[in-house]
Amino acid sequence: MNKKMNVESFNLDHRAVAAPFVRVADEKTLPGGAVLTKYDVRFAQPNVAHLEMPTVHSLEHSMAEHMRDVVGNVIDISPMGCQTGFYVAVVNQHEQGGYDGFLDTLAATLERVTQATEVPAANEVQCGWAASHTLEGAQQAAAAFLAKRDEWKQVDA
Repeated sequence: MNKKMNVESFNLDHRAVAAPFVRVADEKTLPGGAVLTKYDVRFAQPNVAHLEMPTVHSLEHSMAEHMRDVVGNVIDISPMGCQTGFYVAVVNQHEQGGYDGFLDTLAATLERVTQATEVPAANEVQCGWAASHTLEGAQQAAAAFLAKRDEWKQVDA
């Protein structure tokens, strides 16, 4: 591998992982003592498969809205540019059951996505590219990810 990079995910050997998985990508103690945790929520196998952009976009909107319905400690949900998953940043996850608590939150969130009747904020007033959404794609990706929940903790291939 090359020299250590500043971006944590650039130091991950993407050939050595097996999606789907959920891993702690980073954790930082903030001034004041709050703990910020960034999760790597990987839907697709790197360099083998990816999510189409309308699916990524709709999952981003749906997860961002529905996860905040489940818990109040969400800071951000960001899609990966490689279209294989998302980063989810939360604060003080240790108060919400730690890693296993996050998996429960993620599962509850994705269940809500599979049952949704629309993509939240998928309109020209609330979204910068409202035409690029697919509720069906988001629901299929969420259902496929949920179906493999027993694999989420296994990161290495």
